[in-house]
Amino acid sequence: MRAPIGDFDTATPAPDCLDELIAPVADAVRDWPGAVPAEQVLYVETDPRWADTAVFVEHYGRELLERSANCVVVAGKRGGATTLAACLVLSTTKVHVNGVVRRQLGARKASFASMDTATGETGMEYGGITPIGLPATWPLLVDPAVVDLPWVLVGSGRRRGKLLVPGKAFAHLPGAVLVEGLGA
Repeated sequence: MRAPIGDFDTATPAPDCLDELIAPVADAVRDWPGAVPAEQVLYVETDPRWADTAVFVEHYGRELLERSANCVVVAGKRGGATTLAACLVLSTTKVHVNGVVRRQLGARKASFASMDTATGETGMEYGGITPIGLPATWPLLVDPAVVDLPWVLVGSGRRRGKLLVPGKAFAHLPGAVLVEGLGA
């Protein structure tokens, strides 16, 4: 199948390649919750040498810069309690961690989670964290600009491979909350 965006050799419906996905992502695809059929979530094989955004778009298509989203893990702290959450914003923006995220989580302080926390809690590789397959108890804060795109490139849970997902699917993931001004 031809990918709807980017210059990829092939795009495979995620339910047809569960063995290529790490366990939490494969489980999420198996138990897909959304209004968008799971078959519309596409997996594309990519070379991890080109995982960094600037090199990635040079190799797989410059239009992907405007159609990619980053998923980052954040930690909100209040008193002795820490709340982990994920934020999904366009790759051309930055997450407003100490403003919008902190207020949304009701935290006194918010910051990006450490690499060990992000990978340990998600079961995903650093640089490949995806909103699909996150712990069900986490809030998933989504910038509405991501949902508005017809197709979005996101991580697959590993540095090798990406997912192409209809933007509206992100609004239906477990814990998803649309947050205006999340990315700027």
